[in-house]
Amino acid sequence: MTLQQKPDGYWYGDNHADLRQEMTRYSELNGYPIDNFVDVVCTCGNDSFFFQTDQNEGVALRICTQCKTEHMMGDSEDYADEAEIEKHMCMCYAEVFQITAGIHRYRNEDDALSADVRWLYLGCRCVDCGLVGSYVDWKNEFNGYEELLSRM
Repeated sequence: MTLQQKPDGYWYGDNHADLRQEMTRYSELNGYPIDNFVDVVCTCGNDSFFFQTDQNEGVALRICTQCKTEHMMGDSEDYADEAEIEKHMCMCYAEVFQITAGIHRYRNEDDALSADVRWLYLGCRCVDCGLVGSYVDWKNEFNGYEELLSRM
């Protein structure tokens, strides 16, 4: 299956590429199109996670389903003290996701891309049913997009 919209109005896919496609669509509608992506993989090599966030504080946490290691994503550690983290669950009630991060970068005066982040998107694909979507997004003024993406 490639990315497809089902009668319920939601989009479904098989892999990170399908998730990226849906995140691109969403980010363009949001006014901050994604410039760079990273598909999230645990240090153990697994790519399935439990996912928790506090969108108000800009905090995201993933827990590897294989090695059970908790990973604060991006610059979340800087804001975690104030966070009220809540777990995400798919509409099918599954709790395991593949995750992709995307960022929109500032533009310089000549419309060239800056190295600095303006907006962060975290998208998920449900491992059980294939539902894809941008689960959370927020303004993120991180200096150096490559460093931020390496922390996912």
